[in-house]
Amino acid sequence: MASISATVLTQSGSRYLQQLCKHWGHKFDVTFDAERGTVALPQVLTTMVAQPGTLLVTIDAEDPAVLDRMKGVVAEHLDRFAFKEAPLAFDWK
Repeated sequence: MASISATVLTQSGSRYLQQLCKHWGHKFDVTFDAERGTVALPQVLTTMVAQPGTLLVTIDAEDPAVLDRMKGVVAEHLDRFAFKEAPLAFDWK
């Protein structure tokens, strides 16, 4: 399994992860609370953890090509919710 993570500097990580989980909750298996959210997309598991001043985003996938595509999908969606401070800086590692 391939995995990639980014630590995003933001004071609103909790709010953004909850908004994204609610948004994707209509189509995918989602669990979340104020500090942690997981979204089970086809072929991908996205996990977000809100910490003071940051949002840690991790994407796990079997296929590295899917993983690479999903980096953009997740970042684009989070930027929509973070419109006041977008674009967020995703330093994928």
